[in-house]
Amino acid sequence: MSEVVAIVPARGGSKGVLRKNLRRVGGVPLVARAIDAARRCPSIDRVVVSTDDDEIAGVAREWGAEAIRRPAEIAGDTASSESALLHALDVLAADGVEVGVVVFLQATSPFIPVAPLEAAIDRVRGGESDVVFSAVETYEFLWATDGGGAAVAVAHDAAHRPRRQDRAPHYRETGAFYVLDAAGFRSAGHRFFGRTEVAAVPERTAIEIDTEAELEAARALAPLVDLAVPIDVDAVVTDFDGVHTDDSVIVSQSGAEAVTVSRSDGMGVSLLRDAGIPVLILSTETNPVVAARARKLRVDVIQGRRRKAAALREWTEAAGIPLSRVAYLGNDVNDLGCLEIVGWPVAVRDAHPLVLAAARVVVDRPGGAGAVRNLADRVLRARALRPSPRTPEKEPT
Repeated sequence: MSEVVAIVPARGGSKGVLRKNLRRVGGVPLVARAIDAARRCPSIDRVVVSTDDDEIAGVAREWGAEAIRRPAEIAGDTASSESALLHALDVLAADGVEVGVVVFLQATSPFIPVAPLEAAIDRVRGGESDVVFSAVETYEFLWATDGGGAAVAVAHDAAHRPRRQDRAPHYRETGAFYVLDAAGFRSAGHRFFGRTEVAAVPERTAIEIDTEAELEAARALAPLVDLAVPIDVDAVVTDFDGVHTDDSVIVSQSGAEAVTVSRSDGMGVSLLRDAGIPVLILSTETNPVVAARARKLRVDVIQGRRRKAAALREWTEAAGIPLSRVAYLGNDVNDLGCLEIVGWPVAVRDAHPLVLAAARVVVDRPGGAGAVRNLADRVLRARALRPSPRTPEKEPT
C-alpha cells in the first residue's frame, strides 16, 4: 500500500544564516518545527529528513523523523530541492517503501499550518489535483524596472487603480509546503506539473527565513502564532539561583549565605518525583545551600560546572533520555547553552531578555515564587493526557 511521505531537505551549510536549519524559533530548531508539523498531520505516514549533516540527522531522529544521508553532489549551494526529493524517493524505493504522495516541507518556513496541509494532502491523494502548494492572498501592486531604471507595472494597469474590494487576489508562494503526486513528480522532475492548486494559508504564517533579520522577525512572531501544546517530557532540569530562589542572597556577619525558597516549588518537585520523572538541579556555582536543597528534595544535583550544557549532555546520556525530551528551566545568560540543546527550553517570568527570547515556554511565575511548581504542573498535566502527536489541531486564522 502506498504511503504519504513528508520529506524535509535540510543541508548543513547556508550562506545567509549560519547553520540555518538548526537555528531556533520559539525555542525549537527549524528542522524540528517542520518535523513536528508533519507529525501532527494525520495523513502523513512517514517523515524523512534529507541531510548531509550529522547534527541535523541526530536532531531529526530525536524529533521522530528518519534521516537519509544526502550525497555531497546534491548538497551544495546550487543543488535543487527537487534533487534531494528524488534522491530520497530512490532510497525509500530501495527499502521497499511505495510512496503515493510526497509532502515537500521547507524547514525555512517556521510556521507550517497543519489544517491547510491536511486538506492539500486529501486533494492530491483523492486525485482531484496533482500539486497543491501553500500561498497567501495578495492585493499588492507589483513593479519592475526596465534597463534604464524606469518603473514598469507588473500584471496591472498603472493608469487604473481599482479598490481592493474590486480586485481579484493574486497568490504568493509561502514556501511552507508542496504536496505532490509521487508518480507525476518523478515523471516531471519538477514540483509544478499537471493540475496545480493553491492552498490558502493565514498571512501571519507566511514568513520564510533566508536572512538574520527574517530569523529575528520569526522569533518575535512565534508567541503569537505557535499553538499552546502540553509540555510532554521525560525529565526536568532546573537552574537554582533565580529559579528556585528570587536570585537574592542573605549574607550573615560571618559570611554565611542563606536563601529563601518556595514550599510550593518543593511540592512540585515532589510530585514530579512521585510520577517517576527525573529532576536535576544544575548550578554553575558550588554552594552548600544548593546541595542541602537537593538533598531535601531528593533529586540529583550537579554543581561547579562552568560548561553547563556539557554537564547536561552527560547526565541525559547516562540516564538514556533524549535531549528533545527534556525541559530545562532557566533565568539568566549562563543557562543559554542548556536552553539551546533541549526540546523544551523554559524561562521564569522575570528571566533575562535573552533567555525569554530563547524559551519555548515562559512560565507564569517568577523565580523563587512558584516557577518550578508551574512547570511541574504543566508537565504532570501532559503526562496525564498523553495526547497523540498525530491529532490535528486548529490553526490560527
